[in-house]
Amino acid sequence: MHPEPRPSIALQDLRNRIHQLEIGGRRTVRVLPFGISEVDGRLPGGGLALGAVHEVAEGGDLGVIHAAAATLFAAGILARMTGPVLWCLRASDLYAPALCQVGLDPNRVIYAEAPDEKTLPLLVEEGLRHRGLTAVVGELAKLPMVASRRMQIAAEHSGVTAIILRRWRSPAAASAEIGQPTAAVTRWRVSALPSSPLPAPGIGRRRWRVELVRCRGGVAGEWDIEGCDEEGRLGLPAHLADGSASRQGTLIEGTARAVGLRFGT
Repeated sequence: MHPEPRPSIALQDLRNRIHQLEIGGRRTVRVLPFGISEVDGRLPGGGLALGAVHEVAEGGDLGVIHAAAATLFAAGILARMTGPVLWCLRASDLYAPALCQVGLDPNRVIYAEAPDEKTLPLLVEEGLRHRGLTAVVGELAKLPMVASRRMQIAAEHSGVTAIILRRWRSPAAASAEIGQPTAAVTRWRVSALPSSPLPAPGIGRRRWRVELVRCRGGVAGEWDIEGCDEEGRLGLPAHLADGSASRQGTLIEGTARAVGLRFGT
């Protein structure tokens, strides 16, 4: 009787990956709550799943104001974690003091600037394999399904969280990509709104419209909430907290201020 042939390395690796996918739904998932019941109640486990891939995109008309809001939303999530963050990007326009305003210490951030768009997903995937990192951010215009699946598998193995910050070059590019399926566990869209009103002249706390467009195992939703504070925490506007219907506010945070939060102008 001849012994049963041993499977090739490639075949065994494929079997291991299939097994990990099969048990993925049964594994214990750690979560990071937002601290707002209206949002956490829509998410499985009551918070953002860690060790998974999440997408964050700018909403409204594409522009630097909404791009700043999406970036700060992502940075606020990272601020409520501990440990180093790898931030993969193409353009060196990320303004470190803005990250500090929402609680993300720039000393925690390691920057990796890719030479081209094709290299960025590889940087993200490689970063997700290192358990010494807390999270990896990838500023991507395109997120193919195959690449997102590889990221999700890497995140599940290492426990490192991935935030894919979608940065489209034009409205046409956004229209072509926004409806494409990915393996991300959640997909968020963030738009800037008029800031919270103050009893005296001035600019109040930033305010965003946050949309949970897609959530695996959860329920989509949309909220008008106050942007991240110095600890990365979101808040309910006063008119929602006390039940009133006032929606007055100043111009969207002041265009110069919002642009400066992303690009340092």
